[in-house]
Amino acid sequence: MRARLTVAVLVAVLAVYLLLAVDRALIMLRTGDVVLVVLGVAMLALPVLGGWLVWLEILFGRNAQRLADELAEEGGLPVDDLPRRPSGRPVRSAADSRFAQRRAEVEEDPDDWRRWFRLGLAYDDAGDRRRARGALRKAIALHGTGESVGNL
Repeated sequence: MRARLTVAVLVAVLAVYLLLAVDRALIMLRTGDVVLVVLGVAMLALPVLGGWLVWLEILFGRNAQRLADELAEEGGLPVDDLPRRPSGRPVRSAADSRFAQRRAEVEEDPDDWRRWFRLGLAYDDAGDRRRARGALRKAIALHGTGESVGNL
């Protein structure tokens, strides 16, 4: 619940910032000065792009959480029992060993969203966030949540 509250506060702050940017952009557009009009158009594009990226992140997080909840209900969510460093990150050798196991599971059945989800967790434990997100996107696509999560 704390994470959702944090996201809500951050989205609200971003929304205020984006509204202020739109307001300033409209002021620039009304001047009629060519340079300010060009800057105003650019300032209008940034809030649109920012809002779209935030929306994609929210969809991704919501869909990933749905899969995690479903997997937990089935009893298929892996136990987080890796040894940890003082920073809280998993010990790399243990994470790599777990990753090899998860990768082999996906190779056995590449159409199982559960295996891709667990592979995503293993990538994250190994410190590879980009591939973790890719594996989670694959799990979401295989599960068929029906919503696009983009390529973030």
